[in-house]
Amino acid sequence: DRGEKYGCGSPDCAPGCECDRFTEFWNNVFTQFDNDGNNNYTPLDHPNIDTGMGLERLACIMQGVDNIYEVDTIQNIMNEIAKIAGVKYHDDKKQDISLRVITDHVRSSTFMIGDGVMPSNEGRGYVLRRLLRRAARHGRLLGINGTFLYEVADTVINENKSAYPNLVEKRDFIINVIKAEEESFAKTIDTGLAIFNQMIEGLSGNELSGEDAFKLSDTYGFPIDLTKELLEEKGLTVDEERFKELVKEQKLRARAAHKGAGAEAWEGSGVAVKDLEKTEFTGYTQLNAEAEIKAIIKDGERAEFASSDESAIIVLDTTPFYAESGGQVGDIGKITGDGFVFEVENTTKTHDGIILHHGMLTEGESLKLGDRVLCAVDEKTRLATMRNHTAAHLLQAALRKILGSHVEQAGQLVNAEECRFDFTHFSALTGEELKAVENEVNSVIMQAVPVDTKEMPIDEAKKLGAMALFGEKYGDIVRVVKAGDFSTELCGGTHAKNTGNLGLFKIVSESSVASGVRRIVAVTGFNFLNYVDNANRQIYDAAAALKLSNVSDLVQKAAAVTAELKDKEKEIARLNSEINTQMAKAFDVIDLGAVELIANGKLDSSVDIRSLAETLRDEKDNRVVVLASINSEKGTATFVCACAKKAVESGVLAGNVVREVAKIAGGNGGGKPDFAMAGGKDITKVDDALYAADGIVKSFIK
Repeated sequence: DRGEKYGCGSPDCAPGCECDRFTEFWNNVFTQFDNDGNNNYTPLDHPNIDTGMGLERLACIMQGVDNIYEVDTIQNIMNEIAKIAGVKYHDDKKQDISLRVITDHVRSSTFMIGDGVMPSNEGRGYVLRRLLRRAARHGRLLGINGTFLYEVADTVINENKSAYPNLVEKRDFIINVIKAEEESFAKTIDTGLAIFNQMIEGLSGNELSGEDAFKLSDTYGFPIDLTKELLEEKGLTVDEERFKELVKEQKLRARAAHKGAGAEAWEGSGVAVKDLEKTEFTGYTQLNAEAEIKAIIKDGERAEFASSDESAIIVLDTTPFYAESGGQVGDIGKITGDGFVFEVENTTKTHDGIILHHGMLTEGESLKLGDRVLCAVDEKTRLATMRNHTAAHLLQAALRKILGSHVEQAGQLVNAEECRFDFTHFSALTGEELKAVENEVNSVIMQAVPVDTKEMPIDEAKKLGAMALFGEKYGDIVRVVKAGDFSTELCGGTHAKNTGNLGLFKIVSESSVASGVRRIVAVTGFNFLNYVDNANRQIYDAAAALKLSNVSDLVQKAAAVTAELKDKEKEIARLNSEINTQMAKAFDVIDLGAVELIANGKLDSSVDIRSLAETLRDEKDNRVVVLASINSEKGTATFVCACAKKAVESGVLAGNVVREVAKIAGGNGGGKPDFAMAGGKDITKVDDALYAADGIVKSFIK
């Protein structure tokens, strides 16, 4: 009972009344029966009482406030937003809505990222993206034009640090994710809002088309929820069904190149071996083992035998073959028996831990269930893969040391050729940073640090400071891989026994794979030597191409050739300018009053019509120039339009002019107010298009 001041004044006001006087904040649910769905109730073996308490409602009651937004911890977040926006809560109803939206969305987003959710266009990542973009848009409504959500997130973390210490641990990461997402949206939001307003102005009814909504989403990053909210504010709706159809079509197109045949085969294999026991894996300590064939799968179904040159999957009771998981590829090798050899081309496993050996019988007539076999993992390939997997661990530790604790693994692929590591970071690494990371890893390699693996309770692993895959769930017992004091990670993969086994480490590329995610590809061991050999070969080939006998002169010679080319380019530009000046004298000028027009230039494709048009335009401050060039071989035309400053001020914009001119020749195009280009498909209509230019230009003059 919150008191009479919250009541409706009715004499029979009591719990259950629609007014705000009585609020439920605690309830008990007595769970006693199991309902089979047909209204048959069976008593539970263990009846229980489920106690539910609304923590936020309790906070409202204890602090004597009307809603969650006025609880002290939430108010501190809202006050930060109000300070950034220069507004006050309760001064304006519309502003209050925006303050509450931003408070709620940034609070939710901070916790989501802390739990491992990343902005994306799918699933929970898309929910996060929608929250952040809606909050950013409400920031615009409050007059905040720059990025600010990451500042609010910092306040959210401070307000919850005692109850949720993980937010403090991930502070840099959370703030950088929000900042990167906000910066990404900021690049398109203003343009997108302008396009949205143009769409609204052109509406003939009260519904925005699905095509327009899709364009806002696909091109400008507007989630459909944001578009709907913008429309609702104007009393309009959207054709959401058509929007969903277009999204579905886009996804189908994206998936067309990858139909998931492998995944379907894997699922079929999983079903076929569901009754088998989990395979014993011995590959951490040995590469050879004796085993028994427990199942043979062909075309997704169980079989009694496999014949020569026939693809099949073999399941053994025990195996040294590592199954693809954790970013490490599956082992290859041979399974030999009495008179046969089965070549293992890949190794995978089911969710139940049954290891599948994919391959083909390359020697002998057949193999059958119950055969005793000898397993031999390809040692060279496995050792190279182990080197690269250990390198991935050292790389992550080095990145966190050089770049900061916000670095988290976002994916990896380790095989015999390379170590490919994806990680969270929000800008390209500089040359100095890449070199520092390389040096850190190579320093640990040179120290020949033992790599120890041990299974232990997860709490014990955390005390050791073991790095876990962000957002991943682990069991009570985990496997810890430790390289001295430099790297400690939870990992089920195979590793080198000593960092010295890696030989040397070299980063061969660094790139972006998604917003806020970078990728490093590196090599170790013999692949490092191959990389150096290839680089040397390219250096010697380049020296030979430049007719150098001494490769040490390569840099100096390349610089000299580049300087020579720049000089020649300047001379070519000077000569073209002279040619343009001479050609300009041959064009007729049409006086259209506020502007003058040159539009009788039909030229060969060898002429630089852009440069020529700009030369002609710059002669007079009210001049409009329309030129065309024809490529006879391709049967196409190119139109350009250049407008001087006063011509633009008179309403003649190059993009509008060239678009209308090109339409006459079956083309289209556009560009900036002072210069634009367009293509034409019908070269027989080029003269007509140029002839129509004066009428088109006149129509735009204010």
